Amino acid sequence: MKTTAAIAASIVALSITTFAEAQSSPSTIEKAKSSGVFTIGYREASIPFSYLGTNGQPTGFGFEICNRIADEVKRLTGRSDLIVKTQAVTPQNRIALIQNGSVDVECGSTTNNADRNKQVAFAINYFYTGTRLLVKADSPVRSLQDLKGRKVVSTTGTTNMLVIRKAARDQNLDVNLIAAKDHGESALLVESGRADAFAMDDILLYGIKAIDPASMNLTQAA
Repeated sequence: MKTTAAIAASIVALSITTFAEAQSSPSTIEKAKSSGVFTIGYREASIPFSYLGTNGQPTGFGFEICNRIADEVKRLTGRSDLIVKTQAVTPQNRIALIQNGSVDVECGSTTNNADRNKQVAFAINYFYTGTRLLVKADSPVRSLQDLKGRKVVSTTGTTNMLVIRKAARDQNLDVNLIAAKDHGESALLVESGRADAFAMDDILLYGIKAIDPASMNLTQAA
């Protein structure tokens, strides 16, 4: 799929969604100490933060941070035998799984914002990015205004869906916004021509580009 990206719509902060600092959230530490288990939530296609590698196992920058956290939990609990489990999460269920204790820490591409801070605790932000568009190389879309009357896809449960909806409404673009279950499906809709653009964090679009760098391109619109 030959692609390019256009338009920065909003800046968001990426962070780890976590159990909060151990000192202020002893319940998670106590849970790990008593159960002997600590569960890391990972994303399957949020390159480069958390994704499945060629061996089918989770990897990525954010996942490495999660493992560092697990090491610290081992130290704090005094349990060198702590079992570190992994569980795949999606944009739709990641917050809920943190809240109900199914997952102790989630390291993916989760935006740190005020609404989510009411539901879970965040660690220090480790990446800042903006919403952009992934389009085919031969697409006439080069700016937000070019989206007028077109189909735009974004992944369900992401802040990017809200960003592009507000931007389209503010500029009266009459965009047909489509919701996909994950980033892979969003990209496929563009590749197959069922959507004109994929709105997502630019760093994640760079991850999609990296899969086939020779035939993909990512640029910023004027």
